[in-house]
Amino acid sequence: MGSDDMPVATSLSGAVRDGVAASLAGVDAELARRYPGDPGTRQPVHTVYVPADAFAADTVRVWGEQALDLLDRHAPDAGSFAAALGLPDGLAGQVYERVRGKLRSEPVEDLRIDFEDGYGPRSDAEEDAAAVRAARLVAAAVADGSAPPFIGIRMKCMEAAVRDRGIRTLDVFLTGLMAAGGLPDGLVLTLPKVTFPEQVSAMVRLCEEFEKAHGLEAGRIGFEIQIETTQAILGPDGTATVARLIDAAEGRATGLHYGTFDYSAACGVSAAYQSMDHPVADHAKAVMQVAAAGTGVRLSDGSTNVLPVGGGEQVRAAWQLHYGLVRRSLARAYYQGWDMHPGHLPTRYAAVYAFYREGFTAAAERLAAYVARASGDVMDEPATARALSGYLLRGIECGAVDLAEVTAVAGVGRDVLLGLR
Repeated sequence: MGSDDMPVATSLSGAVRDGVAASLAGVDAELARRYPGDPGTRQPVHTVYVPADAFAADTVRVWGEQALDLLDRHAPDAGSFAAALGLPDGLAGQVYERVRGKLRSEPVEDLRIDFEDGYGPRSDAEEDAAAVRAARLVAAAVADGSAPPFIGIRMKCMEAAVRDRGIRTLDVFLTGLMAAGGLPDGLVLTLPKVTFPEQVSAMVRLCEEFEKAHGLEAGRIGFEIQIETTQAILGPDGTATVARLIDAAEGRATGLHYGTFDYSAACGVSAAYQSMDHPVADHAKAVMQVAAAGTGVRLSDGSTNVLPVGGGEQVRAAWQLHYGLVRRSLARAYYQGWDMHPGHLPTRYAAVYAFYREGFTAAAERLAAYVARASGDVMDEPATARALSGYLLRGIECGAVDLAEVTAVAGVGRDVLLGLR
């Protein structure tokens, strides 16, 4: 009898194992509910905010044209663009051409029509009209294919002074979309200035009631939670409130968006030092990151208010700042951020494309070795394989790399990448 045929001795009965399974059934269900993992869908690399009164049918196209015009004037070729940003010579041409192509074909990945800070207080009649108009323009853009992949509104918050107005704008906008043919697949709603979980619960109720009123599938409407108040990070008892906000959303939360300037001001940071890389920002985002891990809720960094306008030296300085901030966010696993001006688009895509292009070959080789169970310089765990596949898919989805490039090195296609992620 060979050693493989030797009986294996055990001491614990099947009844014991079944008892353990029964005792942990509730925990298993709770883990599955609270931590479903990454949804496996595309995440935009940025969100563009446009005040509701400034939003027009050609907003996306105009932003792309303005960004290209800025490139033509201040970085007309790969060499000048690389010199302005400090791009490595080996990446300059690839990144520059892909950035120009992106600005022509899909300059904005996610557009938020702003009815909050960027819009300000208006008469009810004026805001009603703006919400009706926004719904009409969004529906038309979705129908003719000119809409960005993700689009929606940021309503006013749930604080008492503006609550009714925010709810009404949300209702008018969604009702207008339904009348025009239904809610688009890429619909995104943003709930700002959240302080207490009960405000998130109120948003959940609004979504539920709208779904019932229109016979929509339960859970069809999700929303982002904007983190702009200190109370959203730490509660009065010292607990991480942001985790409670995610729980209060009952599976409807799609993202946590950091609000650079409101949060910084709430911490007492003077205007000159309010930035995405300030220590108070890093602390808040670290808490957000841990709270969101495994939940399927995506993270977005904030924005810079330094705009690439004026003379060449001023534009290049603003570009360098924005490029560095975006690269910093990407390294910290914040794969999305806000862009407030068309001039931010070239550096947004340059930073994103450089991030993925400079590392995709090594990532694809490591993933190929993992799939083949081959040994190499690094012995990767399943969690690392998830990170590698996620990195490659993000690069493909935003246009930084092509699926054929990744497949040629990794030896696997999109289905395998999705399965690993």
